[in-house]
Amino acid sequence: MLPVFDGHNDVLLRLWSKKAGDPVSDFINGDGQGHLDLPRMIKGGFAGGFFAIFAPSPQDEEFNDDEEMNPPPANQVGQIAALSATVGMASLLFRIEEHSEGRFKVCRNAGEIRAATAAGKVAAIFHIEGAEAIDKDLKSLDVLHKAGLRSIGLVWSRDNAFGSGVPFRFPGSPDTGAGLTEAGKALVRRCNELKIMLDVSHLNEKGFWDVARHSTAPIVATHSNAHALCASTRNLTDDQIRIIGHSKGMIGLNFANGFLRADGRWGSESGLDTMLRHLDHLMKIAGEDHVGLGSDFDGARIPAQIGDVTGLPRLVEAMSAHGYGEALAKKLCSDNWMRVLEETWGE
Repeated sequence: MLPVFDGHNDVLLRLWSKKAGDPVSDFINGDGQGHLDLPRMIKGGFAGGFFAIFAPSPQDEEFNDDEEMNPPPANQVGQIAALSATVGMASLLFRIEEHSEGRFKVCRNAGEIRAATAAGKVAAIFHIEGAEAIDKDLKSLDVLHKAGLRSIGLVWSRDNAFGSGVPFRFPGSPDTGAGLTEAGKALVRRCNELKIMLDVSHLNEKGFWDVARHSTAPIVATHSNAHALCASTRNLTDDQIRIIGHSKGMIGLNFANGFLRADGRWGSESGLDTMLRHLDHLMKIAGEDHVGLGSDFDGARIPAQIGDVTGLPRLVEAMSAHGYGEALAKKLCSDNWMRVLEETWGE
């Protein structure tokens, strides 16, 4: 079974939002809810990944993803509220590490990831999805970096002080608004200085090209798919995919039905063949060294053939049946992520 290093999950938000029980214990011992917990991750060959921290918008209307492809725009969230949520979820991440009896490790460099996975530990990257918790003077960024923050998505699918996120629309273009603000460009420069990875998933097209112009690091989309195959605003155009490859960056295949299917439906199922078509397309444009997996576990409706993290071996088997050799499958499952982490962070 090939180990998988994953570009994106939302398990911390799921645990933080629980109404009852002990979220740390539930994760470590396995609550069987959602897509992820530690026993199922070990069973599914989940070696590690980016553990996203996302501050939810207040008073958003409920999104029925069984039917609705175009939900209302998300409300913005204030910096203090976002920082509070971020600290709360970061605390969960560190408490999981503390109580995991050595089975879970928060990693701050590529060497720590390699050591953790070699020892059979799940390697976790502290990642923020949407920079609302960061003040314009970037003081909280310094503090969060010292705490272990190593990757940040500039926006989620809403606007903030740094740039504009793409709303969830199908069909639609990612060219939905203005580019990065001056504060956003300053954030890019500071992240480059601190060697914090920049994630362009959820960023609109003009913002994407601003990152391409101003960042000195590889361009990374942790959980995005091909717009040519699914015309969601959340997916990448061929020009974006091409420049990610040229920058020595990475694209993580998003498992979400609504970003895979040609008809953009969320509730209807997509099969493994649809996922493989996206992988084929992404590799054709970006190159096979610049594509991996970015599941969006615990943050999206995913194909029933995957089900949860224990379904990862079925995707790996489908890769083999599709004609991907073992060396290519290993790149897609983990090696490409390790390469771009070393490019961005160093050893």
